[in-house]
Amino acid sequence: MLYTPSSPHFHANTSVRKIMMTVMLALVPGTILSVWFLGWGVLIQLGIAIIAGLFAEAIMLFIRRRPLTPFLGDGSVVLTGWFLALCIPPTAPWWIIVFGVVFAVVIAKHLYGGLGYNLFNPAMIGYAMLLISFPKEMTQWLNLPALALDNMSFSDAGRVIFGNPVATELDAMSSATPLDYIKTQLGLERGLTEIQLGSSRFGNFGSASFEWIAIAFLLGGLWLIRRGVIQWQIPLAMLSTLFILASLFYMVDPERYSNPVFHLFAGATMLGAFFIATDPVSAATTPHGKIWFGIGIGALVYVIRTWGGYPDGIAFAVLLMNLTAPTIDYYTRPKPFGHE
Repeated sequence: MLYTPSSPHFHANTSVRKIMMTVMLALVPGTILSVWFLGWGVLIQLGIAIIAGLFAEAIMLFIRRRPLTPFLGDGSVVLTGWFLALCIPPTAPWWIIVFGVVFAVVIAKHLYGGLGYNLFNPAMIGYAMLLISFPKEMTQWLNLPALALDNMSFSDAGRVIFGNPVATELDAMSSATPLDYIKTQLGLERGLTEIQLGSSRFGNFGSASFEWIAIAFLLGGLWLIRRGVIQWQIPLAMLSTLFILASLFYMVDPERYSNPVFHLFAGATMLGAFFIATDPVSAATTPHGKIWFGIGIGALVYVIRTWGGYPDGIAFAVLLMNLTAPTIDYYTRPKPFGHE
């Protein structure tokens, strides 16, 4: 029996702006830890992303003859820039984040009609474009000790981002991410035990430093579920699928396949599960559809990480499943009340 409270019925006290602000609040702990472990570059990239995003949004609204005030203030473009800033190397050149954000706003958002009409997650479209177009800049992460707040000052980070440091200077400080390092070393026929013992990139149960950032995003995501901003189906389905697949292959060959806990706390897994995959516009919307949507993302992330050409795979997994979201919703629509 469907229980419906008697009248009067009140409009929910929510808005796009309130939802976006709540998501931003949930991002704060992970962002603070990102700045702490990865350096001031994260904060600088975030500032550039927000300014570039608002500028691109204003131009597109002007071209489309839309009012500026409600759309610039709803927080959606700020959130897009925030996500993108967290995904790129903190010391990437300033034009990288500008290109990514402008592409996300213009092509992935306004080309489809603006907020609520985009087929793909704008931030992931921008990230995928950057990764394909500028692979060197997008994979040039500096060593974590060099990025830490006590080793690289705000001015040093700004000099690297806005200046033109000598290439050998960056090359000497460059380091692959743990996921990328594992993929490269496995290609050299080294076992995981040897790879992890011989590198400081790995922490207690995930990537060094990144594991604590992942925990912060996990807590922020759980808070969003508690507040009712996102639902539990997509994060649980995605993380469970990734964990199960990683466990199966780890049991087959632990020297070739990383353990499941590492997959959960490495890379952008937690950020993707709670903040990226749950985008209400580009994700599946039905209760059962969200489960299948999350399963698909989790499976694709593992496949791309293990056998694909990219070390992480969150962005491409989300974008591929964005394509399937309308079909998933069509075949998982709940039956109207009263119908068999």
